[in-house]
Amino acid sequence: MPFLSPEALERMGFEELGAEVFVSEQASIHGASRIRLGSHVRIDDFCVLSAGSGGIEIGSYVHIAAYSSIIGAGRVSVGDFANISSRVAIYSSSDDYSGVSMTNPMVPDAYKSVDHRPVTIGRHVIVGSGSVVLPGVHLAEGVAIGALSLVRDSCEPFTVHAGIPAKHVGERSRELLRFESELLSEQ
Repeated sequence: MPFLSPEALERMGFEELGAEVFVSEQASIHGASRIRLGSHVRIDDFCVLSAGSGGIEIGSYVHIAAYSSIIGAGRVSVGDFANISSRVAIYSSSDDYSGVSMTNPMVPDAYKSVDHRPVTIGRHVIVGSGSVVLPGVHLAEGVAIGALSLVRDSCEPFTVHAGIPAKHVGERSRELLRFESELLSEQ
């Protein structure tokens, strides 16, 4: 896939831009001045990063796979070594579906009730393909989310969750921390 040149990335006006950043020419970036990208980051085709007032912070050694999106007014943080698999949707804002207010961005705010809360994707988290992460969720270090899961609650470190809604289904090895240490010591 063709990636934007370093010069093109600089012109986009990111709040922060690390080294070895690869953003597909087919990705859509909105609010770049509120987006921080660490080093060794890859954002694939047809991803959407739409940073609201809270901004988006992507750590280092992060991959965001094709067709994924990070959208909302609340802050979204993605920690180092995290992997967002294809077709994952991370929302830091959500309309009220109860019918007590109107919905959609074309309706004036006075008629809507939108939930804006930060989302944190911790270090070494992997979110499986087709999953949805809702406002206010904190995925602690090492969490693994199974494919096609709906994550509406926060998860404890090094746990595995899956399903609709996502439920705790197991524990995850911490062995990957040794590999992180080896990788970083080589640099």
